[in-house]
Amino acid sequence: MSYKNFPMVPRVVFGRGSFNQLDEIISPMRNSVKAPFIFLVDDVFKGKSWLTSRISLSYEDKLIYISAEEEPKTSQIDSLVEDIILTSKERPSGIIGIGGGTLLDIAKAVSIMITNEGETSAYQGWDLVKNPAIYHVGIPTISGTGAEVSRTTVLTGPEKKLGINSNYTPFDQVILDPELTKGVPNDQWFYTGMDCYIHCIESLNGTYLNAFSQSYGEKALDLCKEVFVDNHLNTAEAQDKLMMASWHGGMSIAYSQVGVAHAMSYGLSYLLGTKHGIGNCIVFDHLEAYYPEGVKLFKQMKTKYNIQLPQGLCANLSNDEFDVMINVALSLEPLWENAIGKDWKKTITVQVLRALYEKM
Repeated sequence: MSYKNFPMVPRVVFGRGSFNQLDEIISPMRNSVKAPFIFLVDDVFKGKSWLTSRISLSYEDKLIYISAEEEPKTSQIDSLVEDIILTSKERPSGIIGIGGGTLLDIAKAVSIMITNEGETSAYQGWDLVKNPAIYHVGIPTISGTGAEVSRTTVLTGPEKKLGINSNYTPFDQVILDPELTKGVPNDQWFYTGMDCYIHCIESLNGTYLNAFSQSYGEKALDLCKEVFVDNHLNTAEAQDKLMMASWHGGMSIAYSQVGVAHAMSYGLSYLLGTKHGIGNCIVFDHLEAYYPEGVKLFKQMKTKYNIQLPQGLCANLSNDEFDVMINVALSLEPLWENAIGKDWKKTITVQVLRALYEKM
């Protein structure tokens, strides 16, 4: 049997206030005064000097604000890369992504496409990237997605929603500063935290489970319960622990896989533009048949934090639109194999998925 030799983030800093070390960390990686660092920053931080004043721009460096209101698209990456190449005197020294999962995925994708020819959509899949990405740094400002540690960058393309899964995708450097997660709206905090929780449930209940992924998944699940269930943490402790839950949850799925909720939420996202975190929650709320204990606790947490999930998203969809969602979901074969087993196609049918989507 041959085992996958997965890459991991080689360098990581953790600590409250560690964002202040950004310039010190990246400066040695500058290739020349004409080779800029490109900072891709969630536009929610525009005018927020408590964060932006700590980004040191030198020489030809650029700061680009990007909206995270919509899921990242391959066409968006193509436009960003073209703009960066045309306006830079030399190939950038690095890409620094500052924000949630959307910004981190965009940063990873841009760093790959600067060194790989063609359109981004051509690289959606597993191990299609030929050339190493340029130096790239991830700095999460919300916890739960696991994007800071994953080997994928999830993008919506013209035909599918699928990641660029490759050995060149993981960040070269991650800065984990829990202080950066202050001020996250309650609903977003819940949806993104539940993304981590669902990572754990899908990994720990999957057929791909092994001791490596189990050790990370169990720790991440314990941390999620401390934050969302136990209620004995102060604000700083909760921020610290959720950031580490996100890291461990991402590590858990790195050597296993996610499952039913993620596969079906990709369908929602592709057709309706539903954001990843809330999409996972909408789907997971109806998956008692697959994850009974996990869904039971999820519903308890949803009630505890007074979370009202959107209803009726699929109420007025046409048959063709249902088919689009279902085909996107069914195309994610590794997710179904992990969730159900090698014979998943015998039980996961178009009719089964249609019935589930109709509940949402």
